[in-house]
Amino acid sequence: MDADKALAGLTGGCQCGAIRYVVTAAPRGSSICHCRMCQKAGGAPFMAFTGVPAPDFVITRGTIATFASSDIADRGFCAACGTPLTYVRKGADHVSLTIGSFDRPRDVAPKFQLGVESRLPWFAGLAALPEMTVGTWLAANNIEEVGDRQHPDHET
Repeated sequence: MDADKALAGLTGGCQCGAIRYVVTAAPRGSSICHCRMCQKAGGAPFMAFTGVPAPDFVITRGTIATFASSDIADRGFCAACGTPLTYVRKGADHVSLTIGSFDRPRDVAPKFQLGVESRLPWFAGLAALPEMTVGTWLAANNIEEVGDRQHPDHET
């Protein structure tokens, strides 16, 4: 199967499941952005995005809330759980989607970095940090079970 055809049809949504979407075209322009607005919007050192033409982004459940984060763009999110979902430049016919909101984010690898002037100085050393699985962390903290409220990574 052609790689682009495999990526068309990817699904995603917010953490609580109130919003679900599908893309009907292969995402393009996958990147991470280190700009200060993305750091604040994601509450993270950077945000990861990919995009599709607006007609190829189909919301299958719920309604995305938006915040005009600047004069040039609106950021979409779930009003129920706060998950960042979209970035849309005003007047553009393109929707950028947070890679982490896809059900299979591993299928959409970033190809470049933006906003590098705001990249945190410790970013380059992240891959060299000691690693631990969540299971190991839970055991080390005497946590036997975690009952999460996260929507599963598939349609329901």
